Amino acid sequence: MKTWHEIRGFPLAIRLLLVNQLGVNTGFYLLIPYLALHMSENLGMSSAVVGIVLGVRNLSQQGLFLIGGTASDRLGARGVIITGCALRTVGFGLFALGDGLPVLLAASVLSGLAGALFNPAVRAYLTLEAGERRAEAFALFNIFATTGALIGPLLGSALLLVDFRASALTAAGIFAVLTVAQALVLPARHVAPTGNSVMADWREVIGNRGFLAFALAMVGMFTLENQLYLLLPDGARRATGWEGAAGLVFLVGTLAHLGLQLRITRTLKKRGSRGRWISAGLGLMALSFVPPMAVAGLGTPPDGLAETAWRALPVLVGAVLLHLGVMTAQPFVMELIPGFGRSELTGTYFGLFYVVSGIAAAVGNALLGWAMDAGERADQPWLPWACCLAIGLTSAAGVARLHRRRALPARPAPASAPASAPAPASAPAAARGARHR
Repeated sequence: MKTWHEIRGFPLAIRLLLVNQLGVNTGFYLLIPYLALHMSENLGMSSAVVGIVLGVRNLSQQGLFLIGGTASDRLGARGVIITGCALRTVGFGLFALGDGLPVLLAASVLSGLAGALFNPAVRAYLTLEAGERRAEAFALFNIFATTGALIGPLLGSALLLVDFRASALTAAGIFAVLTVAQALVLPARHVAPTGNSVMADWREVIGNRGFLAFALAMVGMFTLENQLYLLLPDGARRATGWEGAAGLVFLVGTLAHLGLQLRITRTLKKRGSRGRWISAGLGLMALSFVPPMAVAGLGTPPDGLAETAWRALPVLVGAVLLHLGVMTAQPFVMELIPGFGRSELTGTYFGLFYVVSGIAAAVGNALLGWAMDAGERADQPWLPWACCLAIGLTSAAGVARLHRRRALPARPAPASAPASAPAPASAPAAARGARHR
């Protein structure tokens, strides 16, 4: 009940973006996890071609976050969010309508570009609109995002009983509805000029050593968070011999977010500095990989339901601890990012942060994939779990060091009060129609 009361306390635009994130993750996860299967089994494409299509989608998104953030600062987040959702509608629609490689590549580019546009723009919007309640806004954002990440695969599995096109069209329909809702609800806001050229803005952000050090220190959070979809489900399946055990990993995380996220954020916000809690959250994320190590080497199938449950328990405990670490750190990370620079460059800071995190997640997944294979060959199944422990502790130590050196913003940057007036009449008509968030 407290969660719903907190949601009602925010303006309609923020409430829409919370629902938007639920829809974004639902639409994404009901389609993308099954795309490789569709291309290989339904379309008969080789693994190399499947890898190219998926790689193009990732590159289109991760490589263009900075452009999306800059567009948000200069054109207004409203227009960028709407454009991004509209592009993903088209991209996911193409996945349903086309079987040829050129169409699939075009769909991958459009869906990746869409994410690069609306991801930093949505976070910049929340930053400016939530004011002093940014931490709570990002906590709620996490709740809706995690819930969508659970609903999406479940809905996608059900739709695959029809066919892949049903999944793609449903995902496209979700983004179409979100696009219309944003166009109707998100208010027009005046956009303050940055005062510099795009390249000068980028040099300013990239030259911010404190921010870059923080972004690099945070690579552990995204690398470990991604293991909710790679290492932990695989560990649950191997430990229990039951495919459904992977679903329990997602379920316990969603329930933890629903019950604890807002309470944790509101409690920690009143006690101590943001840097301290971010470091503590990263440390907890690192330690979450210790319990699953206890069952990582069990090769024989479990004997009966009781042993299956006993083997699943350490993995589920690890999943809950990982979620608790994310719940502790992530809202304060999002809250602090704008404090490193000028409010006119909020989107650019988020964009660069997500470029760094995207590269880190890709490198981290490749490293852990190698560790999983190497551990299996050398009969050392604990190896990938130990790598995660080391990555998390290194990130926690990095943030703690920045905190001790007072390199982090002492408090979140004050948000400019959102103006209800549209862009000045002197602005070009095309820009005036897009400079909103």
